[in-house]
Amino acid sequence: ELMTGYTMLRNGGVGNGGQPWVLRWSSRIRLTWLSFTLFVILVFFPLIAHYYLTTIDDADDAGKRIFGPRTGNELCEVKHVQDLCRIRESVSEELLQLEAKRQELNSEIAKLNLKIEACKKSIENAKQDLLQLKNVISQTEHSYKELMAQNQPKLSLPIRLLPDKDDVTFPLPKSNRNCRLHNCFDYSRCPLTSGFPVYVYNSDDYPFGSSLDPLIKQAFEATVRTNVYVTENANIACVYIILVGEMQEPVMPKPTELEQQLHSLPYWRTDGHNHLIINLSRKSETQNFIYNISTGRAMIAQSTFYDAQYRPGFDIVVSPLVHAMSEPNFLEIPPQVPVKRKYLFSFQGEKIESLRSSLQEVRSFEEEIEGNAPADYDDRIITTLKAVQDSKLDFVLVEFTCKNQPKASLPTEWALCGERDDRLELLKLSTFALIITPGDTHLVISAGCTMRLFEALEVGAIPVVLGEQVQLPYNDVIRWNEAALIIPKPRITEVHFLLRSISDNDLLAMRRQGRFLWETYFSTSDNVFSTVLAIIRTRIQIPAAPIREEPAVEIPHRSGKAAGTDPNMADNGDLDLGPVETEPPYASPKYLRNFTLTAMDIYRNWNSAPGPFHLFPYTPFDPVLPSEAKFLGSGTGFRPIGGGAGGSGKEFQAALGGNVPREQFTVVMLTYEREEVLMNSLERLNGLPYLNKVVVVWNSPKLPSEDLLWPDIGVPIMVVRTEKNSLNNRFLPWDEIDTEAILSIDDDAHLRHDEIMFGFRVWREARDRIVGFPGRYHAWDIPHQSWLYNSNYSCELSMVLTGAAFFHKYYAYLYSYVMPQAIRDMVDEYINCEDIAMNFLVSHLTRKPPIKVTSRWTFRCPGCPQALSHDDSHFHERHKCINFFVKVYGYMPLLYTQFRVDSVLFKTRLPHDKTKCFKFI
Repeated sequence: ELMTGYTMLRNGGVGNGGQPWVLRWSSRIRLTWLSFTLFVILVFFPLIAHYYLTTIDDADDAGKRIFGPRTGNELCEVKHVQDLCRIRESVSEELLQLEAKRQELNSEIAKLNLKIEACKKSIENAKQDLLQLKNVISQTEHSYKELMAQNQPKLSLPIRLLPDKDDVTFPLPKSNRNCRLHNCFDYSRCPLTSGFPVYVYNSDDYPFGSSLDPLIKQAFEATVRTNVYVTENANIACVYIILVGEMQEPVMPKPTELEQQLHSLPYWRTDGHNHLIINLSRKSETQNFIYNISTGRAMIAQSTFYDAQYRPGFDIVVSPLVHAMSEPNFLEIPPQVPVKRKYLFSFQGEKIESLRSSLQEVRSFEEEIEGNAPADYDDRIITTLKAVQDSKLDFVLVEFTCKNQPKASLPTEWALCGERDDRLELLKLSTFALIITPGDTHLVISAGCTMRLFEALEVGAIPVVLGEQVQLPYNDVIRWNEAALIIPKPRITEVHFLLRSISDNDLLAMRRQGRFLWETYFSTSDNVFSTVLAIIRTRIQIPAAPIREEPAVEIPHRSGKAAGTDPNMADNGDLDLGPVETEPPYASPKYLRNFTLTAMDIYRNWNSAPGPFHLFPYTPFDPVLPSEAKFLGSGTGFRPIGGGAGGSGKEFQAALGGNVPREQFTVVMLTYEREEVLMNSLERLNGLPYLNKVVVVWNSPKLPSEDLLWPDIGVPIMVVRTEKNSLNNRFLPWDEIDTEAILSIDDDAHLRHDEIMFGFRVWREARDRIVGFPGRYHAWDIPHQSWLYNSNYSCELSMVLTGAAFFHKYYAYLYSYVMPQAIRDMVDEYINCEDIAMNFLVSHLTRKPPIKVTSRWTFRCPGCPQALSHDDSHFHERHKCINFFVKVYGYMPLLYTQFRVDSVLFKTRLPHDKTKCFKFI
């Protein structure tokens, strides 16, 4: 059939319908064959492969087996698998070790939990003991107060009893010339606790007011408005002041008219007691028009007095008011060195009328010496001085005839020659300036003499006053022999010898003292008026008003962020820096002196220029500085109980020691829109011992961010808002500063706690010095003949930067209220040099260099934004500042020093069981 079918297929089939059948049959054959083939492949091939593989594995050569099952050791012979095995074994070992450690830690945790429970119990017991101790202390304090109240009388300020407005007058002395405080001054109006209120009449309310010199009147009114003693309530006033001069000649009232106007003052009370009549002179030709006026019991302050008019201890000789409405120009004032100038002495003047020509009969010089008549020595003075000039032993300049018309003057008075600028130029070239008093001995002082004295002191020419009878300005409270030579006229022949014999050191001391007197009492209208009031207040023994402190306007801020601890700040090793204050801040005691001011202190304050505290006008007429007595000397006004505990280790470190066992300091930090830097600096103060408070001086008009969270460092942080952006704000005496010690620090200063503590300990033993860290020095530039500021490393220094330094709050008052305004103006102009200005001030007052502690030369924190000191113009501005400050002071006050301070046992070999005092360097 197959063949038949094949044949039929090959032949194309026969018969009807043969061809389709063949096709169907062939298709069925193909499918059957394909299925059979697939069956054979899928069934028999795996069986054959399995058999083959099994046969190979059963071979005798076991090393040639490939597919057979293998043991674990044989499996590790593969490199990758071996690595995995090693990792598995290492992990297993680590797991076993961790499990052992876990069990060990669990055991330690259990032990620590037991200790914590024991500590909690101990803390509770300690709290109970502390509470009991507080109760005992409270009871002891209460008992102490009761004992003190039983053994001390109750004292209080006396009640002030004001006299009636129309108080009954007491009898006048026999003569107005006999007026003194005890018989012409009503003390009942000036109790010790009154505060010395002063009432000033308005001169414009009276006819003579239109005759006053406009500049004098304007300057006087401006001074009155700012004086702390002036009151508008006349009923409580202690002293009443009226300004009557200088008057202008054409409209000057007659003496009788002026007398009537004075007697008609509302509080004159028939005799003018407790009144002060001020006649200021701006010119040398000011006349003494009060001489012919009855002033009753009123005191007189003017520049010209006759002996019949002047009442010692009652009237006041005042200096002329040359700079009425302007500050002195320090650029025109010559320096105090070199000591000797071109001319040994100089004099220019012309006497219009001599005393000899006014005498009825002329006698010889010998007859005058015998007392027959007063001697006019001016002729001898002229002859002697001309002989000295002709000898040419020294360069001197004397002229007794003016080239131009001389100024108007009183009879027998030497008139001034030329204009003021010409006279000053001559005095700048003169070591000494001769001042010849009037020939009339009845004229005890004149406006011309006071003008010559003013000009000599202004330019540093040492005054030589010929005539011991003269009454110099404020002579009852100023020791003029420290700044001037007062020589009797009969010694005119010895003057040349005397002037040549004075050493350079004495000349410089007298010149410096004269500069001090001029700046303090003569230079401005404020100084003149304050001096006059101070003399009266001192005479009647009323304490000065406290100096004003700068009111701190606090910026509200949120605090509470826990301050972190900088490891660089806190890592002190085994060094105990002292206790962190947990009690309320401890303020330095206030020593206001009040009524303990003695006569010795008065004269010391009024006259002592070389001392450390009086070169600027801190005198009895200035307000009393807080804590002044403690600052003026060791033990003055304060006798501490106990002292340092001594010791070389923990005994020293755990206590502040020294002569004042308990004391704190205040950090004053100046900042300007650097919030992140500021916050970091504040956090570094966390845990600092003996810190009382932090005063942040916010120097930007833009307030801090409202969402800024300030750190909690354990002490108050006071953020103070300033009126303007000024570096002088760093040294304002803020009323929030309650300690004598101030640590002035920049917001980017980076100091360790042990460094700060050591600086504080050093400052406490040198309270009148600046004690700080980075040192700088000044140097003389020979090619340019000027001073330079230098910050290079050096073996000596003369300044310590106040960006990280301790100083006494006393200097903050002097810097802000007493130091010449021109210096503060330059600091504001350059926005620089405030630290140089403070170093100048302290060195000028103390004549001592600052003290450097630690080996630090810089203190900037790493990574902080650049400060103003990185500007290219920074050093150029500081060069200019130093040279300008030298002109203001008249000399270079900075002093060099070649040492820094370390602790007593620094680098000292000690037994192993001892520790050093400090070991941070």
